[in-house]
Order: sequence, then structure tokens, then C-alpha cells
Amino acid sequence: MPRSKKFRRARLIVIVLVVLLVAGAGYGGYRGVAAVRASFPEVDGSVKVAGLSAPVDVKRDANGIPQLYADTPEDLFRAQGYVQAQDRFWEMDVRRHITAGRLSEMFGDSQVETDSFIRTMGWRDVAQKEIDSQLSPETRKNLQAYADGVNAWLGEHPGGASASLEYSLLGVVNGDYKPEQWAPVDSVSWLKAMAWNLSGNLQEEIDRSLLAQDFSPEKIAELYPEYPYARNGTIVKTGTVSGDAYRPADGTAQSGPTTGTAQGAAATKAMFKDVTDRIDAMPQLLGRQGQGIGSNSWVVAGSHTTTGKPLLANDPHLGPGLPSVWYQMGLHCRTASPACQYDVSGFTFAGMPGVVIGHNKDIAWGFTNLGADVTDLFLEKVTGPETYLVDGKEVKFTLRKETIKVAGGEDRTITVRTTQTGAPLISDQSTEQQNVGKYAPNGASAPDRSTSGYGVALQWTALEPGKTMDAVFALDRAKGWDDFRAAAKDFAVPAQNLIYADAENIGYQAPGNIPVRGKGDGGYPAPGWDSSYQWKGAVPFTALPYSRNPAAGYIVTANQAVVDPSYKYLLTKDWEYGTRAKEITDQIEAKLRNNGKISPDDMQEMQLDNTSILAKTLVPMLLKVQIDDPYVREAQDLLKDWNFHQDADSAAAAYYNGVWRQLLSLSFGQKFPADLRAEDNCLLVRRQTDPTKPDSRTQIVTECGTRDPGKAQPDGGDRWTEVVRQQLAKPDSSWWTYIDSDHHEQKGLDNLLAEAMKNARQDLTALLSKDVSTWSWGRLHTLTLREQTLGSDDSSIASGVVRRLLNRGPYRLSGGSGAVDAAGWNAAAGYQVDWIPSMRMVVDLSDFDASRWVNVGGASGHAFHDNYNDQTDLWLKGKLLTWAYSPDAVEKSAKHKLVLTTG
Repeated sequence: MPRSKKFRRARLIVIVLVVLLVAGAGYGGYRGVAAVRASFPEVDGSVKVAGLSAPVDVKRDANGIPQLYADTPEDLFRAQGYVQAQDRFWEMDVRRHITAGRLSEMFGDSQVETDSFIRTMGWRDVAQKEIDSQLSPETRKNLQAYADGVNAWLGEHPGGASASLEYSLLGVVNGDYKPEQWAPVDSVSWLKAMAWNLSGNLQEEIDRSLLAQDFSPEKIAELYPEYPYARNGTIVKTGTVSGDAYRPADGTAQSGPTTGTAQGAAATKAMFKDVTDRIDAMPQLLGRQGQGIGSNSWVVAGSHTTTGKPLLANDPHLGPGLPSVWYQMGLHCRTASPACQYDVSGFTFAGMPGVVIGHNKDIAWGFTNLGADVTDLFLEKVTGPETYLVDGKEVKFTLRKETIKVAGGEDRTITVRTTQTGAPLISDQSTEQQNVGKYAPNGASAPDRSTSGYGVALQWTALEPGKTMDAVFALDRAKGWDDFRAAAKDFAVPAQNLIYADAENIGYQAPGNIPVRGKGDGGYPAPGWDSSYQWKGAVPFTALPYSRNPAAGYIVTANQAVVDPSYKYLLTKDWEYGTRAKEITDQIEAKLRNNGKISPDDMQEMQLDNTSILAKTLVPMLLKVQIDDPYVREAQDLLKDWNFHQDADSAAAAYYNGVWRQLLSLSFGQKFPADLRAEDNCLLVRRQTDPTKPDSRTQIVTECGTRDPGKAQPDGGDRWTEVVRQQLAKPDSSWWTYIDSDHHEQKGLDNLLAEAMKNARQDLTALLSKDVSTWSWGRLHTLTLREQTLGSDDSSIASGVVRRLLNRGPYRLSGGSGAVDAAGWNAAAGYQVDWIPSMRMVVDLSDFDASRWVNVGGASGHAFHDNYNDQTDLWLKGKLLTWAYSPDAVEKSAKHKLVLTTG
């Protein structure tokens, strides 16, 4: 029986008091301390782990980072499962419930819609198919060994406070919950969460469709401009594809426009608003989905470095939170042999065996999001509960039932309908009744909506079984370029830019399962009733771009275009726009000029570059605007001697970004439909008095947005810097028409810039103070590391008080969305940081022990543990930890030694 609210409230008060005692007592002698510390891992001495064939050594440094030494792969991955469970099992448990669509079993009916959406996509089912039919016997053996290690730990900590403080909190609302045994599919399913958050332009498809209700295709195109190939370049010089074999280019890449179709552009607001709401409800453990999330990586050949060997840097940009997204560790065979080939160290995910990013004794590698368009929305003409239309004929959906168990409530059963191409109908309601496709796109060629309307189906490469888990283990074992490319061949999703270095070579490979479309270019939802728009297979791996030892002596990947439009296949039309890539490239070139060399310190320093590139263009224009009001001119004067660096203590950076936000709001936000703007963002807009009558008069009204703030537009990211850059060359552009604070319509760029400066002065005065000398960017641009797994809404298991005790921050940050030091923020929602360099690393191929790394949080997932967020302060200051790798260096740095013995 569900416990009474009175009892749950009383128990929550007790837990809050315990947490308060721990937080305030410095781990003193209070009884509550023992309750919180009960789940902390054993890190010294020895423990028995069932199934080991021989002892495994676990050596942890002062930051709690484990290095494991075993005699066999089975023992190594069994130990990895045990150790990760020690540090992060609560996080692992929540993650597997997310990917399985089973959060309701833990947290109750508030999670039913989230579960039904994920069940509709079937992440766990696809992961199980990969295990059953795709993955190698060796990979399956490693996955099972990892699961056995997790379960060995779970057998000692079956639930409650002995497993994690969070289980005590969960007991407030779900006292009957006990964790299940870990299974290999729980590990593989997490790859689907990675792929979802890095899956390309799904949100852009929806946004373009919503914009189509108010704007012509030509105006929408101005909001999604062509990539600036000539200015920002591509990752590789575009080669040729002959017989599906890619041949790297020796000459200069050519540029030119891409073309596509806007089929389905007039899809109605209500249909895609519903789909957007479902996507927004998805847990975002890696940050917001799709475009806007970036990363940096670059590698420099030994001929250009002070060490004489290559240097490789990587800092993936993901959503902030606690526990940290990444988990650092090393996996070492005591004696290298064909039977035990692992000697790898780097970053991985809790719940997943192997190492995802890092180096072994021969090679190093890094990832950034390639941004390939691997998702398409299809409008489906639904003709009945079980049928839909293709080429004028009714065909049947594949149907399956999914039962969602709900803690403290009744089970819910949903019906999932899937097209013959394997695309689930994501517009279906997440209840027993299906309420699909009430609204239809306009256009004479579209079939009649009749009573059932259109559905929206999602075609996504991650819903096809693949071999990415094979690729992870193959990268960990790779001994050179050929092994690296062989591993990349199996890296299906998410499609990533892979950079490479060994002692003598550098390289790049674009991997991934990337679709070949029939008609259309993926920019808008496609008409599912026309089979000519269906996918026609995937781009062959042999045709995907790569580069080895380019003449430039370096390779930069920062989400810019991989190739120019002369490339045979369409990878995407929605590249990030290359601002960070160009800045990194310029810095490398500046170092190399006059025969200079790049040092490891240079690599680290480049990661901290917080320059606003657009400010170099925009600030001179702002300073030319005549401002008569001395109150506003005082703020304008801050920009006169600004060096364009977005330092946390910079008043000029604060004001510039305030102006940037207001510029976007006046020029674009005022014109956008409410369902693209943040739900708490209320603006003056011009609207028709009767939207159903095109010739009705317009009036100026205050209208509030309806979108989740994290997804709102214009967000001010890399695309918006390019949009504004191009529009600045058009002083009379219609985008510069705006409504001023007196409810009057004004026109012209100079007028809008003056209004933006006035509004920014007022905004920062309200947020900071009237005295501009006290302003600083960091006071606005703050990062809070939030404990994510307990939830953040009113229906979550933890009160606001408890969540605040588990959170860390706010911290004042430098950087910005378009800077190399990419502390991203959404200009449509506020100044708070919502994505960050989630880790940083610099690998030195001349001496792996001289390499450096840092995590944004820490190794431990246990709140109040010394290693919960002990690396955060270093990360904030741009510092990196020494990365011990060799046995001698690991032994020297070890502060704790645990032996896992045979059970």
C-alpha cells in the first residue's frame, strides 16, 4: 500500500535533517553522518568478488580515480563493473530505467509520459537485438563480465542507505523499491541515450515547420543560412568518391551552395507543438538534444610540437550536472598478450564497460559530434487504428503493446504503431487511447486528413541494431591507424568526428550510420505517403571522409562542416557554423608562424580561449551609434577598450552579452511564434486580431512564450552569430523592424542597436546594480551543478531543500556559447549556463604520464563524498590534473589500494 502523505512528509523531514547535519558538521560525530557515509565505497584492504579467476588490484589516486590491474579481460571488466557500482550505482540504476522506459517504476506516475515516449522508440529492445545478433562473442563476454561485477557489488548492497543516500530519499515515495540485477542490455542501452542527445537536426525540422506558419521559405532560409565554407573551412579538404571509395584531396576544397526541398514546410503548429512537448519531457542527462551542443578537439603533428610527438586535445560540450557525465579510469592487463590486450585509460560512462575517449599504450583518440542528419520526421496519413497510406494504398502498421508499471499506481498499457520502415509513430498519445494526427499540413498534393489526421513517425539510425559496443572495445585495443579505422567502421551511433594520434601520425575519420535519402534533404518533415522519400540505405563506410597526416600538420574538429557540397553524399545541411573551429585554427596558425612550436601548455591555454568572435564585428557598430542618454552612454563606454574576452570579472563582457540578448529579442524574438519562445519570456509582438482571417487588422500585444526555456529560440548559439553577421550587412533588413518600449514600430539597424543598448542597460541594472563599475559577466553567467537523477519538478522525490543540498554552485563562469571555452547559455531564456566543456584532456604522445585531464565534477556519485565534486574548482580555473598512466606513475600517485579477491 502507498504510504500516507503525512508519513512520507515526516520521513522526508528526518532525511533532510540528516543531510543538513552532514552538510554542516564537516563529517563530525553526529549519528546522521554514519547514515550518509554508509554507502561510501571501500577503497583499501580487500574484498571478495564472486567469479574472479585471480586477484585484481584497484589503485585510486587522491581524486578517487581508479586504475585496475587484472590478468584476463573477464576479470578486468568484472572488476570494472564492481568498482563503477561502488561509486555510481544509483546513477547507473536511474540511467537504465530511463533507457528502458521504466522510470515510473521508481518515481511514480509523473514519469509515465516520459516512459511511453521512450518505449515507443524502443531503445532497450534495439539494444537487446544488438546483443543477440550484432555484437561479437568477445564483446558479449565482456558485457556479461561487467554485469557480473555490478551484481557482485549489488549482492553486498541490495538497496537502502547501504547502496546510496538517494535510495533513502526514494523510500519516501516508494519504500518497496529494490534494484534488479544488472544485465548486459543495461549497458548497451546507454548508447541510445548518447545517440539521442547527439542526433542532429530533429529540433531544426520541427522549428522550421513551426516557423512556416508565419514566414515564407525565403525568410526561414535567412534564419538557417548556408555554411560559410570560404571563411570557416571544413575539417578535411574534400576528396572524391569513386566506386564508394573515398580518396582524400591534395588540393584546395571547393565551396558552393547546397540545395534541398521544403516538402511539408506548412505542417501545422499544433501537431509539432505536441511532438516538441514530448521531446522536451525527455530526461536530459547529457544536455539538450541535437544542435547547439558542441565540442572541441584538435591534434597537432610532432613536427609542430615542442615535444617532437603529436599532441591531442579534447573537450566535449554537454549538459552540466552531478554526478559528472564522465567517469575517469584505467583498465590494464598486468601482462600484455594476445589473450589480454587492454592497457587503456580515459573517460567512460558509469554503467558502460571499456573506455570511450582516451589513450592506450599506442594511440590516443578524441570525439566531437559530427552533426550528421540521422533523424527524419515523416508525416503519415493514418487511415485507421492499424493502417496508413503509402503510394495510394493502405498498409498495416506493426503493432505492439507496452505495459508501464507505476509505483503506487495502476499499470498503464500503450499501443505502439510502427511503419514498415521501422519508424515508430511518436505522435501517438502515451495513454491507452490513441489520439493521432488531428492536424494536417496544407498543400494540394497532401491526402485528405478526414477523421484520423496525420501521424508523425520518427526514422532514426539508432533504432537499427548496430555494433557500436564492438567499436568501443576495438578502440581500446587498437595498435595503430588500421586498427583505429577498423574500429571506427563499427561506430554506428552517435556519428562522431574521430581524431587520432600515435607516436608518428595524426588522423581523422568520420564514422557513423548516415542515411541516404530518396527525395528530400531532411530539412523539413517528409511526406510518408510518398515512398520516394524513404531512405535508400546508408553511406558506405568506405565513402566516408578521412585524413591522415595532412600537409597542414594539424586537424581541428569543432562541429564545423566535415566537407564542402562537392562531396557525393549529403551528410547534413545543418552544420554548426565553424566559429570555434576557425578560432582554434587561427591560434594554431599563429603559433606555427615563423616556425613556432606548440607546447602542451599551449594546448591547454587554447581550451580556455573565451573570445567573442562576433563582438569584433558588432562592437565597432555599437560604438558608432549616437546615444544621447548619459545613463545608457555610461554602459556603452564600457565597450570602448574591451578586448573581446568574456572573462568572468569583465563588466564589458556583461554589457555586450546583455546587448546581444536584447538584439536577438527585438529582431527575431518579437516576430517568432509563441511556441518557439521561452515560456517565461513575454514580449511585445504584432498579431492579427483574428488569425483565421488573413486580411484582419494587426495590433501590438504582450505575448508570452510556451516552450521549455532550454529549447527556446533565438538561443544565441553559433547559428545565430552567422544569421546576425549576414543581416548586419543589410541595414534596411526587415529583421531590424521592431516594437519599442513605447509600443511604437521602429525600423533600421541603428535604431535597433540603440534600443538594444538601452534595454540591456535597464536589464543589467535590475539584475546587478545601477553602478556599472560593479558589473561582471560572471555574476550573470552562472553555473549550478544540479543533482539530476532525483528530478527537478514538483513531482520529484526530493524537496527543493534536499536538491539544493545535493547541488553545487552557483559558480561564476567566463566564456560563452560561441567561444572555444564554450560555457553555453540560451539568450532566449537568460544568462545561466546550460552546457559546458564536460571534461578537458591534453594527451602527450611523447610521454603519456605527462598527459593531463580534468572532470567537471568528480569520480564519486555519493553526495558529500570527498570526490563528489573535488575537480570542479580545478576545472573552473582552467587547470588540469596530471594523468598517471604507466605502472610506476600510477603506483606513485596511489593513495588507496584495494584488492578484489576470488570469491
